[in-house]
Amino acid sequence: MTAVERHLEGKGEFLYDYNYDVLTFKMKNRNYKNSFEFQNFVADIDDKSFITGIRIFDASNIFGVNKFVLKNIAGGQFKSRIENNVVTIVFKFVSKVRNQLFPLFSKQENFTQQITQLAPVKMADSLVEAPIVA
Repeated sequence: MTAVERHLEGKGEFLYDYNYDVLTFKMKNRNYKNSFEFQNFVADIDDKSFITGIRIFDASNIFGVNKFVLKNIAGGQFKSRIENNVVTIVFKFVSKVRNQLFPLFSKQENFTQQITQLAPVKMADSLVEAPIVA
């Protein structure tokens, strides 16, 4: 018997702290419960055990871009998946420079950072998808 994957969709928002180089994403209208840390990332978990946010420290170095690019994020998407107690987070974004979408890291207009880490506690399989609203 296979487990049914729990699925959550909603809108997200981001904040970039230029001085401290921290990029934060969170889903709107979710109740925070706790967090877990790995490398330069902190993942936030809500009261229903969905991963609904992430903080990325030293973001410009993690993504390999100028801080100005992160300061001008125009939108994107956040996905988190828990499968067999392994957490995968995919974060995509587009940036605007001089009122035009800035192609990041080649001809693509987004960047995907994928992090795979064992969950700190046993968590049910789930999928979270959220467009990022500028």
